[in-house]
Amino acid sequence: DGMGNLRITEKGLKLEGDSEFLKPLYAKEIRSRPGNPLYFQSARNVTVNILNEKTKVLSRLVTGPQAVEAHSQKFEVKTLSGKLLFSADDNEVVVGAERLRVLGAEGTVFPKSIETPNVRADPFKELRLESPTRALVMEAPKGIEINAEAGSLKATCRTELRLESKDGEITLNSAKIKLPNLPQGSSSSAGSRQKIYELCVCPNGRLFLSQAGTSSTCQINTSVCL
Repeated sequence: DGMGNLRITEKGLKLEGDSEFLKPLYAKEIRSRPGNPLYFQSARNVTVNILNEKTKVLSRLVTGPQAVEAHSQKFEVKTLSGKLLFSADDNEVVVGAERLRVLGAEGTVFPKSIETPNVRADPFKELRLESPTRALVMEAPKGIEINAEAGSLKATCRTELRLESKDGEITLNSAKIKLPNLPQGSSSSAGSRQKIYELCVCPNGRLFLSQAGTSSTCQINTSVCL
């Protein structure tokens, strides 16, 4: 029949109340009463080991006062339906959720590179790509597309902004294209009142304005290129 809080039933041993085992307990299944939680309590660590037939540890889960550690070839988190939410192994870390949200004020830090087909902000939020102390590099073998459907696009840098195409062309397609801070070439007093300018380009690619005449005046004001 058993002794004390320990009872022997058709399904195995049944313990009433708290229990303490001073030596190992071997059992095929440990479960609580229907509708009641199952507690594992320890003054230090609670360790769960999975062993092979040679008693070698294949995986280990350790819950301690400082951290919860999992030691295994691969770690996975899945939903009740079996969908993968998170996995980690020696080669890669996979986040299978539809959205990864980082709540830290400083955002996400990638010490090296990030590879993704799409970078976008939350609805009605601004998207900002910034490199405070170094260069910002975006590379793609088949082109890079930047869209701002309901707002403006702004690119700023401290020293030099370059648009370069090795095999193709650069197209500026807009109703208005403004270059407000171009330098102006020197002009004679006779044409000082006119407001029509010619857009000129230096051999090094620098653009400047020259007051328009009956013919091109770019060659007259090439001193701007120096």
